[in-house]
Amino acid sequence: MLRDDALKGKTIVITGGGTGLGKAMGTYFLKLGANLVITSRKGDVLQKTADELEKETGGKVLAVTCDVRDYEQVENVLAETLKTFGRVDSLLNNAAGNFISPTERLSANAFSTVIDIVLKGSVNCTLAFGKHWIKEKQAASILNIVTTYAFTGSAFVVPSACAKGGVLAMTRSLAVEWGKYGIRTNAIAPGPFPTKGAWERLLPGDLAEKFDFKNRVPLKRVGEHQELANLAAFLVSDFSGYINGEVISIDGGEWLQGAGQFNGLEAIPNEMWDAFEQMTRSAKGS
Repeated sequence: MLRDDALKGKTIVITGGGTGLGKAMGTYFLKLGANLVITSRKGDVLQKTADELEKETGGKVLAVTCDVRDYEQVENVLAETLKTFGRVDSLLNNAAGNFISPTERLSANAFSTVIDIVLKGSVNCTLAFGKHWIKEKQAASILNIVTTYAFTGSAFVVPSACAKGGVLAMTRSLAVEWGKYGIRTNAIAPGPFPTKGAWERLLPGDLAEKFDFKNRVPLKRVGEHQELANLAAFLVSDFSGYINGEVISIDGGEWLQGAGQFNGLEAIPNEMWDAFEQMTRSAKGS
C-alpha cells in the first residue's frame, strides 16, 4: 500500500505483538523500514517471533515481556525502547482478552480480567508513552485496536464491549486534549479477521463452522491480515498526519448489515421477489 521507506526511522511499539494480528501489523511495519518493539506476557513466544521477523524482513525487533495491567512493567517497555532505539514514535495498543459467554455465567473476576487487560492496559500504555512525549515535546501517534461492537454493543461479549467502548472514548477524548502536543490518537475497528489461537479459544470445536462469519459480511468473506496491516501502517505514517480522533471500521460492511432493520431480507430468493412484485402491482391496480 505504501512506498518501501514510508516508516523509515520510526520506532513503533505494539502490545500483544507476538502473535496474530499484532504480528501481522508488525511484519509490515518492518518491511516499510520501521524499528519494532513487541510486548506480551509470554517471553518465549515473543522472542521466537522477534527472531523470525528479523530474519524475514532484515529489520530490528526488540522483544520485551510485559503485562500491560502492571504500570511499572509498561514503564520498563518504554525505558528499554529508548535504551535500544533512542526514541519512540508510535504506540499501538493491541493487547486484548475476551470471553464468549452469557453474561450471567461470568464471574466478577472474569469480567475484571478483560477490563484490566483491554481498558486498563491501554490506559497504562497511553499514559506512560503520552507523558514521555509531552515532556520531550515530541510529536507522535497512538493507534488503538477496538472493535465494531465498541460503538454498537454486543451480546455474549459484554466485558469486551465495555472495555473496547472505553478505549474508543479515550481515543476521541485524547485526540482533542493531546492534539496541541502533536500527538494524534486514532482507532481501528476490525471485523472478522481469523487468527488461529484466538478464534480456537473463542469458538472451540465445530462452533466456528456453525457460526460462519462470512455469512454476516456483505462482501461474503473474512478479512486478510495484510488488509489490516495496510490500514494500520497508513495511520501511523506521516501520510495520515491530519487524521486525529477517528475510528475506522474495516469489516467488509458487517456491522452495517446487522444494523439495517430489513437487511435480513437478502435471504429471500428471486422467485419470491417476483411474487412480491406481482402482489404490489395488483394492490396498486385495485
